[in-house]
Amino acid sequence: MKILNSQDMRTLEGGPTYSLANRLFRASWSVTWLLLAAWTPPMLHRWRIALLRLYGARIADTAAVYGSARIWYPPRLQVGRFARVSPNVTLYNVAKITLQDYAIVSQGANLCSASHDIEDIHFQTVARPIMIGRRAWVAADAFVGPGVTVGEGAVLGARGCAFRDLDPWTVYAGNPARALKKRRIRFPDDAPPTE
Repeated sequence: MKILNSQDMRTLEGGPTYSLANRLFRASWSVTWLLLAAWTPPMLHRWRIALLRLYGARIADTAAVYGSARIWYPPRLQVGRFARVSPNVTLYNVAKITLQDYAIVSQGANLCSASHDIEDIHFQTVARPIMIGRRAWVAADAFVGPGVTVGEGAVLGARGCAFRDLDPWTVYAGNPARALKKRRIRFPDDAPPTE
């Protein structure tokens, strides 16, 4: 049987997981976003991108991030060209979260890159990066867990929960997410004729 030392006891009794510098940075970020971005009109994406970049995020000029989005730690956020972080999205990016070009995360979705080791006596945080592939779509109120890659062109349906990688160009739904069908993009040449 292991005897717990005083640091172990502080952790178990609710002591801080993150350094003081990390907590102060996040507090500064939260106040900045609240005062300068959270209330802004939808079309001010460039202003919000500028604030995120000021705090260390890597975001393309053509990306869109809405003011009601909640981003835990900007330095661990990368958003590609024409990618979108919709209203009321939560990006809990303890580990890096990447949205590749044209990826869409719809309203109310939650991307959670961290959990806890339930078998560790200290209940330590375990963080793994999340990747949302090019042209993938995480639909409204969906959940993407730590370490998940949503493959290129994949779709996670509304309120779906992904705890494992999603294959490219495949539609998923449910909790846990299950593959429903392949995603096939229609182009003008193969669209049905109109009369």
